[in-house]
Amino acid sequence: MAIIKQQDLIDSIADALQFIACYHPKDFIQAMSAAYDKEQSPPAKDAIAQILINSRLCAQDQRPICQDTGIVTVFVKVGMSAQWDSELSLDDMINEGVRRAYTHPDNVLRSSIVDDPIGARKNTGDNTPAVIHTELVPGDTVEVHIAAKGGGSENKAKFTTLNPSDNLVDWVLDTIPTMGAGWCPPGMIGIGIGGTAEKAMLLAKSSIMESIDIQALIERRPKTAAEKLRIELYEKINALGIGAQGLGGLTTVLDVKVNDYPTHAASLPVAIIPSCAATRHTHFILDGNGPAQFTLPASDDWPEITREVSKNTRHIDLDAITQAEIETWQPGDTLLLTGHLLTGRDAAHKKLADLFAENQPLPKGLDFKGRFIYYVGPVDPVRDEVVGPAGPTTATRMDKFTEMMLDKAGLLGMIGKAERGPDTVALIKQHRSVYLIAVGGSAYLVSKAIKSSRVVAFEELGMESIREFYVENMSVTVAVDSLGESVHESGPKEWRQNIADISIQKK
Repeated sequence: MAIIKQQDLIDSIADALQFIACYHPKDFIQAMSAAYDKEQSPPAKDAIAQILINSRLCAQDQRPICQDTGIVTVFVKVGMSAQWDSELSLDDMINEGVRRAYTHPDNVLRSSIVDDPIGARKNTGDNTPAVIHTELVPGDTVEVHIAAKGGGSENKAKFTTLNPSDNLVDWVLDTIPTMGAGWCPPGMIGIGIGGTAEKAMLLAKSSIMESIDIQALIERRPKTAAEKLRIELYEKINALGIGAQGLGGLTTVLDVKVNDYPTHAASLPVAIIPSCAATRHTHFILDGNGPAQFTLPASDDWPEITREVSKNTRHIDLDAITQAEIETWQPGDTLLLTGHLLTGRDAAHKKLADLFAENQPLPKGLDFKGRFIYYVGPVDPVRDEVVGPAGPTTATRMDKFTEMMLDKAGLLGMIGKAERGPDTVALIKQHRSVYLIAVGGSAYLVSKAIKSSRVVAFEELGMESIREFYVENMSVTVAVDSLGESVHESGPKEWRQNIADISIQKK
């Protein structure tokens, strides 16, 4: 009979979260490498290259893959014969492990969890509490599946209850494009079918903690309805042409997972939950013989990739930028930014909106006129870093503030990730502004371009405060130009047709 010690579970949770923050699973690296090799869309291929380069750098330096180090989700199977040597409850042990992982002085992880979600939304400061699902099973071990899920992908979860006679595939294919690129494709899509509403969501969430194995499934051929559905959706979702970061390309999903459960005869509950390019999850079993051990990946697990400067790359001086210059940029152009820019995201924009509404001045020293804003909430720096991993956040959350920032604040341009809504694109065109994207899933790589950082306003907001960065050769792509042309519209449309043409040629 196994005796599970309190400290072993706490240490295992803490070590697991530090591990998945910095190291991609080998199956993900292999799948992304294969996607890179076959990709024909230049912007999508470059985005995948940045994700893989970022992954290798994070492993080498033991730093977070993404600035959004996620909300912790834990599935625990507790053997009914297991004995505990513990003074804490199961949830308290898990949350203590989370607390220690996220406040580790040698590798600080960003605290993103806020309490009182419809009130003060105050950051808990240590990323607790985790979302915990516990199941009692036969045996005397404790099995843990743990993930850290970023907000960009978690916010794209979808649910519906279909009629039993409805076409599930059609619903999925209609729904995936509505998710946009905020979930940072390519990644996995988890689908839960059956049970009840909450059961379908749990089935979908647990499925994206499994290994990527779609190519092995295709080779051995499917045996069940769920396996057949996986392959059909994998092929049809990729045929949508959404591509890496929504830029248009051959690979949108690396795998599709399907978990199902018996359901009511009148119902067909279906849930979709995507997993982003960070893909942070692992699995361990405690059997009473000490804490879990995690094997570091080998350096040769990553492909040797060197980014090539594309023909349409421009070097941009942000400190001398003019309206006339940004009006020459075209959708899909690669820009290397050097100079000063401001940062800000949800909470900072809300504070700015309140000041404008009350006809109050902006904080002393804060002026957006003629400048660019980068939507980011970075990880705290360690050692000699200027700033920790600092990848872009989903820009659509700032759409409601765009008119204010362009009209009242005098902002010139914006930098984030994923698409902008149609009303925001219209505002960009009206103000002859521009929207640029950095690659989601390349946070540590982006931070290498940041040479100085200082807080300008709202220091009390922590990672959401407004900072001024000085950057050198920060790589971005023109996503919406001053005429309102969006690469997130044109790219997938072009590659959807290209993929259709390729399929016809194969026949």
